Amino acid sequence: MNSTFTTILRVILGLILIVFGLNRFFEFFPAPEMAVAGANFIESLESSGYILYAVAVIEVIIGLLLLVKKWVPFALVLLAPISINILLFHLFLDVSGIAAAIVIVAINIILIYKYWKAYRPLFQ
Repeated sequence: MNSTFTTILRVILGLILIVFGLNRFFEFFPAPEMAVAGANFIESLESSGYILYAVAVIEVIIGLLLLVKKWVPFALVLLAPISINILLFHLFLDVSGIAAAIVIVAINIILIYKYWKAYRPLFQ
């Protein structure tokens, strides 16, 4: 669980989540050009007034938990539906960002596998 590989992946994923979560509030990266379907979907989420900000806050919290190595198995479980939705968004609505989505899902899956001992009691 505490291998160098696991630590590197955990820190990389934590930094990605913090940077892109904070980007929702401070917009230091401009929004990329999107396919029409993807842009329409994001616009509908923005019109709710809170969804994208709630997800951003959760991403930052998960990123901080991963960086400080606190409740990592819990953080990974919280991240699972978010990372799957990122992948599905890019798979069906905006294929241009699929590589980053695959990386996030892959790191999440690898880390869940590395911390599997923490999840074992859930399946007994």
